[in-house]
Amino acid sequence: MKDAVLRKDRVWTYEDYLNLEDDKRYEVINGRLMEMPAPGFEHQKASGLIEFLLRGFVYKNHPGEIVDAPFDVILSETVVVQPDVVFISNDNLKNIKRGRLFGPPDLVVEIVSPTSYVRDRYEKFSLYEKHGVKEYWIVLPGERVIEVWCLKDGKYTLHSIAVEKGEVESCVLKGLKVKVEEVLK
Repeated sequence: MKDAVLRKDRVWTYEDYLNLEDDKRYEVINGRLMEMPAPGFEHQKASGLIEFLLRGFVYKNHPGEIVDAPFDVILSETVVVQPDVVFISNDNLKNIKRGRLFGPPDLVVEIVSPTSYVRDRYEKFSLYEKHGVKEYWIVLPGERVIEVWCLKDGKYTLHSIAVEKGEVESCVLKGLKVKVEEVLK
């Protein structure tokens, strides 16, 4: 499989992804194998704080499970992603097979890094919308911004945004509010 990694002209599938023989992190975006560099300090700090707050809410209210990266989410045969934080409702836990989620999670959080801006802001936005992820958080640590996008009639609409101060509110996890200054310090 190592020779295949060098080939950019092929269409990658979930099966190809499973057969990779190295320890690097990858995603498959519309059949393209994309290497994921290790995230930086600000990214990991924001991801950990958001996960902590979501996990606390979920622990208290029991609506499902929170999982953090690396965790494979298989949206189709040619789309395999590893969101930073994922919420899976109790109704969708049945879609976890062999330690991976087959189908859309209910809520996805992506912490945007300079190297992932286009992928997170445009490519994944479109993929999550197309595959029915009910809620998508885009977190921009450098700008101290959190955007919450909710799926309505098959399209994302901006549900909540906080810039430097203020809070965002979830549409999937009713009652969950997160202050931007708590997670993007």
